[in-house]
Amino acid sequence: MKIFLTLLILGQIIMAATIEYIETNGLKIPVIFESDKRLPLATMQFIFTNSGSITDTTKAGLAKMSARVMNEGTKELGSSAFAEALESKAIHISSSTGTETFVMEVGGLKENFDVALNYFSTLLKDPNFTEEALEKVKTTTIGSLSRKENDFDYIASNELKSILFSGSVLANPSSGTIESVKSIDLEMIKQFLKSNLVSSKLIIAIGGDVEIKDVKEKIIKIINTLPKGESSDVENYRVVDERDDSILKKETQQAYVYFGAPFDMSVDDEDYYKARVATFILGAGGFGSRMMEEIRVKRGLAYSAYARVNVSKSSSYFNGYLQTKLESQEEAKKTVKEVVAEFVKYGVTKEELAHTKKFLLGSEPLRVETMGQRLNRTFMEFYKGQDLGQSAKELKKIEKLKLKDLNAFIKEHKEILDISFAIVTK
Repeated sequence: MKIFLTLLILGQIIMAATIEYIETNGLKIPVIFESDKRLPLATMQFIFTNSGSITDTTKAGLAKMSARVMNEGTKELGSSAFAEALESKAIHISSSTGTETFVMEVGGLKENFDVALNYFSTLLKDPNFTEEALEKVKTTTIGSLSRKENDFDYIASNELKSILFSGSVLANPSSGTIESVKSIDLEMIKQFLKSNLVSSKLIIAIGGDVEIKDVKEKIIKIINTLPKGESSDVENYRVVDERDDSILKKETQQAYVYFGAPFDMSVDDEDYYKARVATFILGAGGFGSRMMEEIRVKRGLAYSAYARVNVSKSSSYFNGYLQTKLESQEEAKKTVKEVVAEFVKYGVTKEELAHTKKFLLGSEPLRVETMGQRLNRTFMEFYKGQDLGQSAKELKKIEKLKLKDLNAFIKEHKEILDISFAIVTK
């Protein structure tokens, strides 16, 4: 009875995320909602799809620059006064971009949430489109990019993407280059936001100590201030067919070895859970993974070595990295190829599968601790076209996964043998 009452109380405090819809201007806008009454806090995200760096087809870094301008407050108040107004009410408003999304978030105390929504609406209607704000953003961005000229992980990672996706927008650094950032003007920012911050691309996520019915009318009013625009599908970019190696010479004391290959899988592939298990064993699982065992433990070539797969609407590829001594560069490169080849040929062991199942199933509560984690998970399920609760279904599939089925899956993906390297060395 005590357990039942505890679960009942918890059920009143926190509920699983659900999908609702707001209908306005001929659109049905999805709203991901989760009630969480453990703290008097509320948060909302406006997530604009196909609006991130994937859309930087004319100027590298334009999406991120646009988000940074949106973080400069309103034209009426300016950056400092807008920030002070938010701080006085413990309100947080920020904009950011991913590869495929442009996200605007507002949050704060439950008692100030209506005020927060008003500031959010004002920002959307009156962004700080001034030369002063743009120059400030340019200065900080160029400063950051200048510092990254000595960040050899950043350089090698960008070089790998330029090899794997040569000739496409994904080959460009999402933050742009110093040259591209310098050439971005205010009109480009305005046009980008006008085309992408539109209600037809919008998905909303709301969570916390708030009821959707209480804020629905306010949200509709905010939505109606946006242009309707047009929705569009995310373009998918395949890894180029030609395998290539790139060596960049820098004043470095170590070799930074980044590697990648095609991985033939769509974002809604039912076998994704197998890829998750396989890559955990190969290189995403830290100590005990094949990469770490062969490259660090047995050969002492690197302090750490990782490999994983990235599967999204815009791309699907296998990649990894390590750092090693300059004189060990070629041996490390050779070892990576050998480890991947053996993995594809022979698959994994019964012990490796058992250990991975134990870890993935046992660590699941850590991946849904916060409301933000749960909202993001529900968003990703919806965004990928999956049923809600797909993550829980995947865990059940992982639990039942048989060794022969996993190894058959691994052997089917021989494309990861076509490895390209981007290496920063002396």
